[in-house]
Amino acid sequence: MTGDGAAEGLDLSKYDEEQVRLMSEMCILLDENDKAIGAASKKHCHLMENISKGTLHRAFSVFLFNSQNELLLQQRASEKITFPDCFTNTCCSHPLAFAAELEEKDQLGVKRAAQRKLEHELGIPPEQVPLDKFKYLTRIHYLAGSDGTWGEHEIDYILFIKADVQVNVNPNEVQSYKYVSMEELKDIISTADEKGIKITPWFKLIDTSFLYKWWAQIDDLDKVVDHDTIHRLL
Repeated sequence: MTGDGAAEGLDLSKYDEEQVRLMSEMCILLDENDKAIGAASKKHCHLMENISKGTLHRAFSVFLFNSQNELLLQQRASEKITFPDCFTNTCCSHPLAFAAELEEKDQLGVKRAAQRKLEHELGIPPEQVPLDKFKYLTRIHYLAGSDGTWGEHEIDYILFIKADVQVNVNPNEVQSYKYVSMEELKDIISTADEKGIKITPWFKLIDTSFLYKWWAQIDDLDKVVDHDTIHRLL
């Protein structure tokens, strides 16, 4: 286990109480080849002070499509400590450092975490997103600052799933959501700056580098699967 070092005394009293509580969750520390090497708090993993020293953790990004092949986007709540108010893909979070979410066979740990967080953030019942419906495509390694204090440095598992689901958002996590077509998303991204719309950095990277070729194969994703590569978008 890794402590918070010099940042341990950081005053979190200005942040939302529930979001501060979640900062005590234990994330999975990694080396650059995605080998689990330990655990550290979500707070520790997201402080730029620690990221600048190489702290890297495991994450996932879910892209959920309905039967019309529209992508479910969310806008992160204002209460979020990192990247508040930003629009992003369906769900982005972390498997935690306990046995069920550490399991690497068939990416079961990451898929269990995705199912857990889809329910926590968007109220999607687990039975509507069964583990065997998640399609693991590839991994990306990226680093991005949120502000001077917080940021992300992750190896991010990309999970696609096609399902018609019931959404009942947790307002402490999500302030809005919408389904978009490919053309609608391209318009949102291309006009975001002029409209003052904030987009998470990992979603921008995925959108620019991969998303549309994956989306075009939504009903035949085996054509775009790449389990061997960790794409370094640094």
